[in-house]
Amino acid sequence: MKRVAFYTLGCKLNFAETSTIARSFTEKGYTKVSFGEPTDVYVINTCSVTDHADRKCRKVVNEGLKISPQAKVLIIGCYAQLKPEEISSIPGVNLVLGANAKFDAVSQLESLGNAEEARIVAGSIAEASEFRSSFSMADRTRTFLKVQDGCDYPCTYCTIPLARGKSRSGSIEEILAQAAEIAESGIKEIVLTGVNIGDFGIQQGVRKEKFSDLVRALDEKIDIARIRISSIEPNLLSDDIIDFVAASRRFVPHFHIPLQSGSNAILALMKRRYRRELYQDRVARIKEKMPDACIGVDVIVGFPGETKERFLETYQFLNELDIQYLHLFPYSERPNTEAILLKGKVPGNEVAERMKMLQILSEKKRRAFYESQLGKQAEVLFESSRNGGRMEGFTRNYVKVNACYDPIWVNEEMKGFLNCINENGDVDFSELPVPRQQIPVSVPVKAF
Repeated sequence: MKRVAFYTLGCKLNFAETSTIARSFTEKGYTKVSFGEPTDVYVINTCSVTDHADRKCRKVVNEGLKISPQAKVLIIGCYAQLKPEEISSIPGVNLVLGANAKFDAVSQLESLGNAEEARIVAGSIAEASEFRSSFSMADRTRTFLKVQDGCDYPCTYCTIPLARGKSRSGSIEEILAQAAEIAESGIKEIVLTGVNIGDFGIQQGVRKEKFSDLVRALDEKIDIARIRISSIEPNLLSDDIIDFVAASRRFVPHFHIPLQSGSNAILALMKRRYRRELYQDRVARIKEKMPDACIGVDVIVGFPGETKERFLETYQFLNELDIQYLHLFPYSERPNTEAILLKGKVPGNEVAERMKMLQILSEKKRRAFYESQLGKQAEVLFESSRNGGRMEGFTRNYVKVNACYDPIWVNEEMKGFLNCINENGDVDFSELPVPRQQIPVSVPVKAF
């Protein structure tokens, strides 16, 4: 049997799609191997969020061909849709598949033959009107379930609408069928993912359902321990959704909400669909209903027009918010976006300094959150990873814990106590509370 290896760059959505494409290969008789093993085919799923897509793609191709020089190389994903010609020029690449062709990777490979030049199958993104469902399987104790694709938002820095097309979704009935299959496999947690999941419900260009309806249906009909909402836009995170999660049996108190900037002037330049006051209101609502909820925040640093005063406005806004961690991204110029034409470019050294300031703030926020949870009883879903006789897991509100390895705990929700912050920056866990005098002195946490 032929062997195939996969490598995924980018977001959770890409991981869900890679897993689905991998299953299509195994159904055709291929054996899936890890990327570091000899193989006959490489499939590389790319990202276009930053300007390093070309460099990263080239590096992965080069490293793979060092191991298996004769292997066929397929490039799929957002970068493949945006710059197929550029990718096809990378030495060793045989096939470049755009948004409409990536799920047919097996048949495209089989029809490739022995052509010496790379073949490109990437039509106009306007043709990407069909929703293709995806979910990861057997990767961890949790799976990423794709419920939505594409985006209709005109953010001036973003190429995703150019790479994935207009917003579209499967039906609630289809999503429930996939979620039931995942639950029956023994996986304990589903993470709902998409490009703009709050915009769920558009089918063939018409809005037929709502994300809140999907949330209710999953909670009611799927027998699984946990369901987690991935990144959701603040203007789409309604009171209705927040209140439902607070009372839910399955949805966990963890939200990841993109902010991008705490300056209204910058949000306007980005063409975001909210202002900081709405964001502040969403955080307050979550904390009112779920005081121990974990809230993560995306922030873009160094956007054109971000003066020192506007950056400090963002810093102060974040400092005062009851949030738990930051995901930071230095602004990256992307071709065919409005932001590339804006004035007020921020020098690289200044961006680096601002990133450092926010990283320290993130560490402080996470530290304070973890300390607020110490001594409490929590349910932890453990994963099978081991490091020096230890295993890792997450509480429902996304505290990362560490415990002595016990095979019985793998992929199980264990109830126990959060005792102290260890040298890795995680929280030590045990089934019984540890007397306070036996708890070691906590050490500074590492970056989230």
